Amino acid sequence: RLQGDWSSDVCSSDLIILTFLFYKQSFGINLLIGEIIFFAWLLYNRSLPLKGKYTITLGVGLLLTGFFSVINHSAFTIFINLIVLFIFSGLLIFPQTKSLIYAAGNGFHKLLNGPAMFLSDLSGKKRGNSSRFWRKFSIFALPVMIILFFVLIYRLANPIFDNALLEISDFIEDTFGKIFEYVDFLVVPVFLVCMFVSIFLLNGTPNQYLIELNKKATLFLVRQRKPFLHTFRMTALKNELKAGVFLFLVLNILLLILNFIDIRWVWFGFEWEGEYLKQFVHEGTYLLILSILISIALVIYFFRGNQNFYSQNRLLKILSYAWIFQNGILAVSVAIRNFWYIHYFALAYKRIGVIIFLLLTLYGLYTVFMKVKHRKTSFYLFKQNSFAIILVLMISSLIHWDQFIAKYNFAHADKSFLHLDFMSGLPDKTLPHLDKTLEELKGIQKKQAALFPFEEKYMLPEDYVQHIANRKNDFMDKWENTSLLSWNLAEYRAYQKLKEKNNLEK
Repeated sequence: RLQGDWSSDVCSSDLIILTFLFYKQSFGINLLIGEIIFFAWLLYNRSLPLKGKYTITLGVGLLLTGFFSVINHSAFTIFINLIVLFIFSGLLIFPQTKSLIYAAGNGFHKLLNGPAMFLSDLSGKKRGNSSRFWRKFSIFALPVMIILFFVLIYRLANPIFDNALLEISDFIEDTFGKIFEYVDFLVVPVFLVCMFVSIFLLNGTPNQYLIELNKKATLFLVRQRKPFLHTFRMTALKNELKAGVFLFLVLNILLLILNFIDIRWVWFGFEWEGEYLKQFVHEGTYLLILSILISIALVIYFFRGNQNFYSQNRLLKILSYAWIFQNGILAVSVAIRNFWYIHYFALAYKRIGVIIFLLLTLYGLYTVFMKVKHRKTSFYLFKQNSFAIILVLMISSLIHWDQFIAKYNFAHADKSFLHLDFMSGLPDKTLPHLDKTLEELKGIQKKQAALFPFEEKYMLPEDYVQHIANRKNDFMDKWENTSLLSWNLAEYRAYQKLKEKNNLEK
């Protein structure tokens, strides 16, 4: 099979298997089975390129996230798995891509291109049969219409004939009604979704515009020489250099002041006075995002062309390095803010998200530094950072964050705020870690009241215990009726632990 020359034949057996796997099922082992079948199909048809950094990384990442979606059964893991599958499908039709951004672009292209190819090929293959069908239909269409016309006249003219037809129609309606009682029409939308997914994964050609961009993409800048405009261009470069030096000098001074305040107040002089720290962390994060985007945009602008080769740009480079370095300090400041937030208010999903974002931010700053130092192109930034984002998200999705949060927050309830409203909403698989006695919670509440005298009212221990008890009963009933296809290890272990605890209490 040639790369990019994908067949539009979607086997009915594949659709039946997919429909069977996901009909009235939640994501579980069925997702992993479906992706293993997809890989097996690719290997059987020799459509899986077994070389290249992106293909190998995303292929391994897809199987790993699929496997850990069964182990952890995390919504985050499943989401990342589907994102990787989407990008991987775009990569398959053009393995030579130089950036995962282009692979994702081809994935979007396949959303429209794949179904269109399938319908085109299907109509081409069926054209001969369909033309014979329409010829036969045209032969009988007029006689049938005439017959129906006379049936209508006879019904209006003869009541007995009309009653007889009504009895026949009632008999047919009752017969088909009884048959349809045993037919679940929910299978139809599930079948159609599985068909769309199959067509998307197995059909499509790469976008020609993205192919051209891929051909032109380079990692290093090339000096553009235009001798006839030499004097004019030198003047323009000098003016741009002056503007850049002035801009980066002022920005560095402003950020230096901000970083000095953060180092003095956040790094070494932070004292918590009982206030909420949500705004304390989030404001810094928003500032960081804005600062990083501005820094990248400014560096790309000033080092987009011949400014990189201008012999007198040393001061501009030094100021750019200082600007990048100070953004790194700002990132560390936000990390320390986040540390204090976790220290006093325990773990939550957004606080973990801030850590992941900071890791990507520091790497992003490093790539901006490398762009300036080694005269790299903007494509280099997108190439490196897109791969880093996918890699970090894949690795982070393998961690059982829900269980980690539940265990950490209760273990640190003697010094960190325990938000029972938040804890009571964690997924079912964490119920064994959320299941605490009323005596335990009242003991925790006494410590919490002394540490965190907030005016805002939160869930009481009595309400929490009742809520968790109801959730346990609902979860155990649901799990006992769960199909093998929706099986996952995390909820299985939770069920076993709750069952053992119930048996001990009895």
